[in-house]
Amino acid sequence: MADPVLLTISGSLRREATNRKLLAEAARVFGAASVVEGDLNLPLYDGDAEAAEGIPAAVQALADQIAAADAVAISTPEYNKGPSGVLKNALDWVSRTEGNPWADKPVAVMSAAAGRAGGERAQMILRGFLVPFQPRLITGPEVHLAGSSKEFSAEGRLTSEQYEATLAKLMQKLRAEMLR
Repeated sequence: MADPVLLTISGSLRREATNRKLLAEAARVFGAASVVEGDLNLPLYDGDAEAAEGIPAAVQALADQIAAADAVAISTPEYNKGPSGVLKNALDWVSRTEGNPWADKPVAVMSAAAGRAGGERAQMILRGFLVPFQPRLITGPEVHLAGSSKEFSAEGRLTSEQYEATLAKLMQKLRAEMLR
């Protein structure tokens, strides 16, 4: 059997974002998989632009990645007590594509943030945003990486055994749900 496809989606566009680093660690502990990174550098959703021009190619590409994935891992920062705007924009755009690529898709959500709660509020809100799409959301363990800029080695590895163990449990549950 070929390796499953794990799609990672970072709610941060920054190349060195801790959410990207967290997803790289999630992919590592997930185990054998073809890892694909979703690109959220999309135009702002605009119903008039959609009516005039249709679904942008970059949006359709993301929707196709979601549909093709065997499992999805999403990591969001917390901006002003919620998920990032680019992540919400991507969800809004993908909801406008044909079909529902999220339907019955195993999805794990995590967060990395500068604050002491590690993006807990953003993660809770993101889970609510996903409910209408009816994925198979993994309910825990929750990974809220607090003070995230201090939690990675120079090589991008998590430095806390506790965070790594919790992340490994979440990824084990994602893999099990994918195989269900």
